[in-house]
Amino acid sequence: MDERARRMGLNEAMFRQVNEAVSAISSEFEAPTFEIVCECGAIECTDRIPIGNAAYAALRREPHQFAVIPGHERPEVEIVVAIEDGYYVVEKTSPEARQLAERTDPTT
Repeated sequence: MDERARRMGLNEAMFRQVNEAVSAISSEFEAPTFEIVCECGAIECTDRIPIGNAAYAALRREPHQFAVIPGHERPEVEIVVAIEDGYYVVEKTSPEARQLAERTDPTT
């Protein structure tokens, strides 16, 4: 994996960890929906995605999946596996990206 791809993967992992914290706070207050940060690899991206608790839990069950704003997907390392209201669920396809996603999964 080249340095640029590794850095993007680490950015995605960071956004996923931020979203895990937001999800935990949302659950404490029993909010039915909350906003997460787009989990694309662009460090400058600050786009938000409204998501329900059940949808977020389903997304997190798979360590290779991330939520991104449409147009933020990267076909060289991932495919769109679901088109939701306002966001795509992408799944890592390259072996290196999958391995990095597994290593940085905060739920394991």
